[in-house]
Amino acid sequence: MEAVNSARKVDMQNPGSDLSEQIKAATKEIHVRAENTQLMLSYQKGQITLPQYKLLLCSLYEIYKALEEEMDRNASHPGVAPIYFPQELGRLETLERDLEHFFGQEWQKRVIIPAATHRYTQRLRKIGEGNPKLLVAHAYTRYLGDLSGGQVLGKITQKSIGLSSGAGLSFFSFPGVSSPNRFKQLYRSRMNSIELTKEEREGVLEEAIMAFELNIQVFDDLQKMLSVTEEAYGDQDKAKTPAIIPSLSIVQLSLGICVALATVGMGIYAF
Repeated sequence: MEAVNSARKVDMQNPGSDLSEQIKAATKEIHVRAENTQLMLSYQKGQITLPQYKLLLCSLYEIYKALEEEMDRNASHPGVAPIYFPQELGRLETLERDLEHFFGQEWQKRVIIPAATHRYTQRLRKIGEGNPKLLVAHAYTRYLGDLSGGQVLGKITQKSIGLSSGAGLSFFSFPGVSSPNRFKQLYRSRMNSIELTKEEREGVLEEAIMAFELNIQVFDDLQKMLSVTEEAYGDQDKAKTPAIIPSLSIVQLSLGICVALATVGMGIYAF
């Protein structure tokens, strides 16, 4: 209900504004919440750990897999076609490279993700099938957030976890985008060209708020999962606690607690 009220308030206050500006206004408060999750605060302080980063990559892979498959499936839809830039923005292959770097060729057998990530992907699948125009809210939130903070976050990650080369940091690189600022201008222009009725626009604003909420839930669940695995291993050498736990009993314990905790309650978002 809060998301609906925020979206309607923005829509009434700025009836003639561009969609990108309306999304920015509608998500202003929840944007601050996202920046103040423990995971994002760790990033901002330059204190991201290898276990945090590995778990984050696992969830990002599942999220982008769902988002990009739905974007591909709806590539010709009038609500998706203007913002469809698979060559410039596609993240799935970069995430696969990073996961293989950290977990080896059989990385898919070792991925663990929290309940919040499942909810996020289920939402993407649902709107991709039933209301593709809402995908713009998620694409804008994820892609432009990651594009804006990519270089900075990549450097922070490399320094924080001690990577000597760019291996494991492919996610932060956008080789198909020569000028992030110019590309973001193009992207906003394209998304502002999408034809929406008043009701559809309001729905997109609500979905953008939901996108932030889903991201916050993912960040919180990842931190809870990491805490559980650290406790399972004890206090010794926490900095080197593996993000993917080989013991099946510990994995089941972690997932079970995360599912329970998830019922309570991407780059640094700089649009």
